[in-house]
Amino acid sequence: MLKRFSLRNYKNFKDDISIDFDNIAGYQFSDDCITNGMISKMLIYGRNATGKTNLGRALMDIVYIVYGGLWRMDKGTFLNADSSEDVAVFSYTFQFDEYEVIYRYTRLANRDLRDEELIIEQKTIYQCDFQHGRYNFDNLQYVGAEIVSIERYMQSLLHDEEGTGETTEYQLPFFRWLISNVALKSDSMLLKLSDYVKRMNMVTVSQGIMRRPRQINDAFFESFEDLSALGEFEEFLNVMGIKCKLALRKLPDGQRELYFAYEKLVPFFENASSGTLALVELYRRFVVAGRGASLLYLDEFDAFYHYEMAENIIKFFKKNYPKCQIIMTTHNTNLMTNRLMRPDCLFILSTRGTLTALCNATLRELREGHNLEKMYISGEFEKYE
Repeated sequence: MLKRFSLRNYKNFKDDISIDFDNIAGYQFSDDCITNGMISKMLIYGRNATGKTNLGRALMDIVYIVYGGLWRMDKGTFLNADSSEDVAVFSYTFQFDEYEVIYRYTRLANRDLRDEELIIEQKTIYQCDFQHGRYNFDNLQYVGAEIVSIERYMQSLLHDEEGTGETTEYQLPFFRWLISNVALKSDSMLLKLSDYVKRMNMVTVSQGIMRRPRQINDAFFESFEDLSALGEFEEFLNVMGIKCKLALRKLPDGQRELYFAYEKLVPFFENASSGTLALVELYRRFVVAGRGASLLYLDEFDAFYHYEMAENIIKFFKKNYPKCQIIMTTHNTNLMTNRLMRPDCLFILSTRGTLTALCNATLRELREGHNLEKMYISGEFEKYE
């Protein structure tokens, strides 16, 4: 699991900001927000423009570093505009069984890596200083990678100086190269780390499914040809408070269409509310595609939902995905309640770029009987907003 994430000098986050998943306060209620001694369900509150979306994008940055591809969610200016530092600093601390694994790197304004480091159980496995050409691969034997050809990796860092037109990525992350070129044991910490990162995802639920390419919708509909899968989706909507029956039909042109099944079939997407469409997007991207997710960042997950439906979604997550670390951002103070969450799992993101748990945002000892929403609205925590 992810134990700690730290960031500095990225977009609106000039100073250090951290998410500490292991900083729990020992409450004896809402313990389904905690898994293996770490926070697995978290709600983040923040005023508009405090950087809730940017925090999610920063957290997902490691996905691009490890796997490359099209994971470029950080559009616009990369570094903080008020900072004199020339790099953004990212640090991830993981806990796999009894082993602590730290992966750190810094990135320049053009997003290239400046340096990279992997630490396992306080032992530095490797260090790469790409800017100054300094490298340390002395401890690769501790991860079963001592036979790796460092010379081949160094060659991959070279520019296309001979004009062949065949260039490689100039600062190819060593971790990405390592897991692609070494036969590692099945219990390797490197494989556990890469597997966790592969299953990280960020979902912006407000992006309705009808805005997506038709072929993506078709693939989603095709999964419902299995009646049990359609039944699961129908049950999900019912649990969320949308009482309905569904039917799938194949049209003459071969495309599939989803319907509300009344006495007559009613086209689903043309008649569903924006809140229902947002639920469909959540289901498609989380329940279907994210069943094996390690960490999900759900940005403004309840933007289209009544507070009761938002509560149902959180209850659904806690019941069906206890091991998945889920971070949700919201403006809905109705969710700020001990019967659903707990003070060490509710956070305030301030305009200054600080993230503070409610239990640390007041001198009071918060207990199960406290009305957290009333305290928030009355200004109890405004110092940390």
